[in-house]
Amino acid sequence: MNFGNEYLKVVRERFKSVKDLGDKTINQLSEDDIHWILNEESNSVAVIVKHLSGNMVSRWSDFLTSDGEKPCRNRDQEFENNISSKQELIAIWEKGWNILFDTLSDLGEQDLLKTIYIRSESHTVVDAIERQMAHYAYHVGQIVYIGKQLKDKDWKSLSIPKGKSVEYLGYMQK
Repeated sequence: MNFGNEYLKVVRERFKSVKDLGDKTINQLSEDDIHWILNEESNSVAVIVKHLSGNMVSRWSDFLTSDGEKPCRNRDQEFENNISSKQELIAIWEKGWNILFDTLSDLGEQDLLKTIYIRSESHTVVDAIERQMAHYAYHVGQIVYIGKQLKDKDWKSLSIPKGKSVEYLGYMQK
């Protein structure tokens, strides 16, 4: 077993798992739900998706050869709630993830200790991957939390439902 290749395989699986949580949440939300905010300091699901996608496009485009904070990125604009439809939201969501997965599929073990830059700060590729994993899991967690609050009793659990842990463990042990 090659450690670097195994690491890249695991990372791709973890990113897919994080995306899957977001996908399953977004699928449960209505057009109105994606724009809901608790207060003026909160972000809607639509805004979080714009921010994630903007970050992914910037960080993962030309990953090994240019700074991860691209000059064309307008981060402040990512926090404007101007997505017009759930269909547009999904297109923006998919664009970011597609760039991330395309880049990850092109990386090999020989790339993991290379130095890349984000906002002129140096990182190993491994560090940059881990940094983005934490960032995306944080924001997808926000999306899931908002979705769960909005759907209330209509929420379709993304993990083991409350009160079903013993039943699930038995199922996994079979």
